[in-house]
Amino acid sequence: MTDVFLMPNANLSYWEHQSFFGPADVAIIGAGLVGLTAAIYLKQQRPGWRVVVLERGPLPSGASTKNAGFACFGSISELIEQEKRGNLQAIVAARWAGLARLRALLGDAALDYRPVGGYELFRHEEAGLAAECRDKIDYFNVLLAPVIGHARTFRDASAEAGQFGFGGVGTLLKNEHEGSLDAGRMMRALLARAWAADVPVLTNCAVENVESSPAGHHLHLANGATVAAGQVLLATNAFATELLPELAVTPGRGQVLVTEPLPDVQLPGTFHYDHGYAYFRQLPDHRVLLGGGRNLDFEAEETTAPGLTRTVQHYLENLLREVILPGQQPRIDYRWSGVMGFGPALAPIIDWVRPGVLAAVRCNGMGVALGAGIGWQAAQKLATG
Repeated sequence: MTDVFLMPNANLSYWEHQSFFGPADVAIIGAGLVGLTAAIYLKQQRPGWRVVVLERGPLPSGASTKNAGFACFGSISELIEQEKRGNLQAIVAARWAGLARLRALLGDAALDYRPVGGYELFRHEEAGLAAECRDKIDYFNVLLAPVIGHARTFRDASAEAGQFGFGGVGTLLKNEHEGSLDAGRMMRALLARAWAADVPVLTNCAVENVESSPAGHHLHLANGATVAAGQVLLATNAFATELLPELAVTPGRGQVLVTEPLPDVQLPGTFHYDHGYAYFRQLPDHRVLLGGGRNLDFEAEETTAPGLTRTVQHYLENLLREVILPGQQPRIDYRWSGVMGFGPALAPIIDWVRPGVLAAVRCNGMGVALGAGIGWQAAQKLATG
């Protein structure tokens, strides 16, 4: 007979209980862009509060470190469709303000932010869509001028198509005010800021359930630990329904590939194609990053599971070799997927879902643009209870 004395949380020391898993004023579930910015802003407003961030994976598990690094707020074809779903000016204003807040919080150097502009491509066979979008340039410039602060956001850049060497592209429309950033450096800077603000960010701490009572909340973790908290922020975006099934959030997996270094390729800018469902850019080390394709099979990509599919990867490879780098066969060095959260409305959910439990989720594929703004709003709500 084995002599084993069983005790809850038996693998946690006194020091670990006190410094990491002790009672918190606010426990934040999810160490992505929203969760970390919320923690940083909350500590600015309530420096005496104890705030802890709990992350299921060794790194943020959704899209914060797996996105393409686009500091974008919408191509014309995207905006045409999105205007049918809500107040477009308000939607773009939230994205633009979120990007400004992120840049102010971390600084452009830490983000490796580059104001390179964004292009939307249209192949010759998409001349009808290209004409529709071109006809909307003046309309969107007027609509967005009060938001962006410039009279001209979009312009016809088709005359520049030849300099990129694209295959079969007839029309280019440029957004003058988009940019790119380094998603990995962004998250490292946010993690450093959180720890510097005395916010423990605990990885490999998946929350299995939240037990609520009038006295507070107990977050039960998969590793056997329990964290008590006065308030809880759910910032898990696509994974939100695992803890709160009633939330109107649907996952959407995005697949990405990155080529070997290609020193002779020059693609200054960010690039969108097929209503924004495909996107690519050149990385600082001369690799080409290309992602998207979930519109090929929405049902298959409506999942929180990481993974790659032949359908999407073949589509991306064909787009790379036929349109972006025609005649070339570059080696693919990286492939991955990330999961975004979508919903019936374009606005994110930033609301109390039960007493003391706030949800800040559903970025609708615009997490880089919206994240810091959502985090700031969530912090405001938590600080005032």
